[in-house]
Amino acid sequence: QSFKIAICQMVIRADKKLNISKAESMIKAAADQNCQLAILPEMFNCPYKAELFSEYSETYPHGETIQMLAKAAKEGKIGVIGGSIPERDREENLYNTSFVFDEEGVLLGRHRKVHLFDVEIAGGTVFKESAILAAGQDVTVLKLAGVTLGIGICYDLRFPELARLMTLAGADVMIFPAVFSVSTGPDHWELLMRGRAVDNQVFVVGAAPANTAESACQAYGHSMVTDPWGKIIGSAGTEEEILIVELDLNKMYTVREQLPLLRHRRADVYEKYKK
Repeated sequence: QSFKIAICQMVIRADKKLNISKAESMIKAAADQNCQLAILPEMFNCPYKAELFSEYSETYPHGETIQMLAKAAKEGKIGVIGGSIPERDREENLYNTSFVFDEEGVLLGRHRKVHLFDVEIAGGTVFKESAILAAGQDVTVLKLAGVTLGIGICYDLRFPELARLMTLAGADVMIFPAVFSVSTGPDHWELLMRGRAVDNQVFVVGAAPANTAESACQAYGHSMVTDPWGKIIGSAGTEEEILIVELDLNKMYTVREQLPLLRHRRADVYEKYKK
């Protein structure tokens, strides 16, 4: 089985309407090239600045970004992973949320970022998501076009426990909309993508925004797809582009047959040391 995906590595600007329009045009371009899934970056409708999340937030099912995603999916007959946007729930909590729509524009599910990015890297990134965002509580695994997808957002990629839970829930492909910075991206982005792929013998997809000089957060870019052997089968640079990659899902079964890691797990031992 093959699964054709498009990563929309878009430039994200301060103008929300411009971001929504750009995302919509890239989804349409992916559909025109017969892709089955279009994937947008993390926080694609707003600059990655905590103080802006509230202003750009939306509540499902209302909100121009959410409605565009549903419409673009239906019109293009394409699945859409809406990167992430700031979501406000009815209790006024803010989340970093990925909305996923099927080919009919029906909401399949949503992933709220589980691990909040609270870091202070010497000479690099300083950020505290927990000052504005609430943390998600769920492992998100859903089925689209016969393929089981696990969804995480950015910092979620760094936690092998979450990836393993997705795998045990049947994920064939893990997808991480993300904004890695130029301070961490060169050292960790490819390493983490390939590591999660090798550990779990799945395809791993990272969808990043393009880098722009005027951006407050200098994104690393380099959207990427890694196969279950840990081989990079598609990668972008730093500029705006649509990265199209065809996944051969049979590769996953071949790798798991040759290296039966999941069958060799010693859950009986692990449970004794579980914290």
